[in-house]
Amino acid sequence: MNRRTLLGALAGAAVTVPALSACSSGITSLDGGGTTSGGGGSSKGGITIGTANFTENQVLGYLYAAVLKKAGVKVKVRPNLGTREIVIPALKAGDIDLLPEYQGALLNYLAPKDASAEPGTMQNALTLALPAGLQVLPYSQAADSDCFAVTRATARKYGLVTLADLAKQNGKLVIGAAPEVKKRRVGAVGLKDVYGVEFKEFKSLDSDGPLVKGAMKKGDVDVANLFTTDTDIAANGWVILTDPKNLIPSQHIVPLIADRKADDTVRKALARLGNTLTTAQLTELNSQVDNDKKDPEDVADAYAKQHGLA
Repeated sequence: MNRRTLLGALAGAAVTVPALSACSSGITSLDGGGTTSGGGGSSKGGITIGTANFTENQVLGYLYAAVLKKAGVKVKVRPNLGTREIVIPALKAGDIDLLPEYQGALLNYLAPKDASAEPGTMQNALTLALPAGLQVLPYSQAADSDCFAVTRATARKYGLVTLADLAKQNGKLVIGAAPEVKKRRVGAVGLKDVYGVEFKEFKSLDSDGPLVKGAMKKGDVDVANLFTTDTDIAANGWVILTDPKNLIPSQHIVPLIADRKADDTVRKALARLGNTLTTAQLTELNSQVDNDKKDPEDVADAYAKQHGLA
């Protein structure tokens, strides 16, 4: 995908941050959850939703669109824009207004040294780390995390149970992942820093897509960076290596939005979705796209209608 030309950087005053509250399910409440800019946002001119370049994020983008349309907001979806390194600058520049994010991954991108792990704590940390002009809304009960998986045969051959076991095979194993994972903490950098892992080779493939999974099936890679909501992991009998040192943070879905568009209409619509969508349901929606070859927009619209959200 060609990088889009991004407009000038967004300037703005510092955001005033209220305390965040959490309900028993862990989802921030509408009264105190998320972050606010003190008012002034308006969705009346419509909202452009951007998504990253993998299935689940596209499904989430279309789910956001469905619930916002139901609330009377004019929406446009720009799917498959690229990695976080592309979509965050696009949001800051005003090319898009809203995108589905993941708590831990977003915090690691903004504040790599922050050690927050619990969802409520991460929500507060994100509030402090976000650039002026951006805010996170209440996070969803649905979550999806990065994981590092191997085939059952590879696990048996090398005695792999945890990520720490990879270090016992330094210089022998090939990892497959999206190119950006080579430089990310939840990736090659963190595996080396936290667990002392050094791979024989890093193969740049895709993000939990057909390239990396195909390479795993053919034996071209020994370790694959996948997502925990991927039904292919269980279907193929692959083994997720456990993470005893908590390198991989919690990854609840969280809307990231520009202050200029964050009004009560948007907050309430997205909160309804966040309180409805479960991890199991999101996993099933991903499978409908990846395995049943359905269109992400059709899958999202059907779910929203089924659950009274559209």
